[in-house]
Amino acid sequence: MKRCCEGVGLPCLFKGVGMASPRPPRYLLVFDFDETIINENSDDSIVRVAPGQELPERIRQSLQQGSYNEYMQRVLTYLGDQGVKMGDFKSVYENIPLSPGMPDLFQFLSKHHELFEIILISDANMFGIESTLRAAGFFSLFRKVFSNPSSFDKRGYLTLGPYHSHKCLDCPANMCKRKILTEYLAERAQEEVEFQRVFYVGDGANDFCPSMTLTSADVAFPRKGYPMHRMAQEMEKKQPGAFQATLVPWESATEVARYLQEVLKKKC
Repeated sequence: MKRCCEGVGLPCLFKGVGMASPRPPRYLLVFDFDETIINENSDDSIVRVAPGQELPERIRQSLQQGSYNEYMQRVLTYLGDQGVKMGDFKSVYENIPLSPGMPDLFQFLSKHHELFEIILISDANMFGIESTLRAAGFFSLFRKVFSNPSSFDKRGYLTLGPYHSHKCLDCPANMCKRKILTEYLAERAQEEVEFQRVFYVGDGANDFCPSMTLTSADVAFPRKGYPMHRMAQEMEKKQPGAFQATLVPWESATEVARYLQEVLKKKC
């Protein structure tokens, strides 16, 4: 992956020599959503609007490996059948708590928005993500959100679709985050925006796949003790050096903000 400003890069070489303004961002920051930005799984959160705040056994038993998106489609159909409306879903999404330190990290990024391009890649759904981030006041931080399409049909049911198809054997059929990230970087490179470094903040097994594309210049921030962290540790034991990115586990997103602050202090 080609990156600018490695060694003597363009932003350093021409600093103060009348380059066009504004400058492109130096860093790409990628976020997951469930149990990363928010402190719970939003798909579990919406069960609060079900009768008795639980799903019937027949729905729970219908979850099969690799078919989570289809399972959630069944969950949403059931909730629609029970009379759950847009406002009910919106209320749940708007009240999901952010993960520890996440407001601090977002405030830091707001202050340095010209240096970071921020995207979100999530296997949740667009309606839920937008509702949560708008309520928290941070939706505008993100240049782009990649998630499963969702909308309300003429019955008022929240409907969910798959994001795309892919050939990755390690990811669920509806979404490979590695494919999304790789295509995004290629698209931005065609637009003559290339990043010095990529930072990836996640927690799940589906965040491990894209983090494997990161280079030794990049940083992966796995939530401490969650699947992404464990998988990276296991790979390092089995195949030392196969995971190239610097690994910086976090319990509070304030730790991520501190790390990024140190990066900014080390000016080229």
